[in-house]
Amino acid sequence: MKSSIRFILNGRPITLNTDDDRTLLWVLRTDLELTGSKYGCGEGICGACTVIIGGKAVRSCKTSLKSVAGKEIVTIEGLARDGKLHPLQQAFIDHGALQCGYCTSGMLLDAYVFLGENPKPARDAVVAHMEHNLCRCGAHQRIIEAIESASRQMEGQS
Repeated sequence: MKSSIRFILNGRPITLNTDDDRTLLWVLRTDLELTGSKYGCGEGICGACTVIIGGKAVRSCKTSLKSVAGKEIVTIEGLARDGKLHPLQQAFIDHGALQCGYCTSGMLLDAYVFLGENPKPARDAVVAHMEHNLCRCGAHQRIIEAIESASRQMEGQS
């Protein structure tokens, strides 16, 4: 059913008149032209479509548009501030934690929420948390190292 849906996206108010049963992923990619979130499995398993909704990492391929009404959403396009990469983004670059880049936005946003809840995680906690995000290129070791590095850098900024 078409309806007017309002939410905050990367700090900006958004109002859309569209079918409220559409998935957030396709609204982001097609209507709003934010293509950082990727379609991977369509089942919420791989993590390529991860966004942050209300401070939680959420799979946008399984999230209906009506469920985000009135909420705050952050996509990978909203992670950098004032033209400066977030420490996680820089750490992924520095550690070569991206190869094809397809999973990267989901990895970054999931790691961002994780580090917000666990600012100084043990390595095994990082590994356990990130195992739900799939990287088909096999960069998992570099991804874990990047998250650990970003954690140390972010600790020094607080």
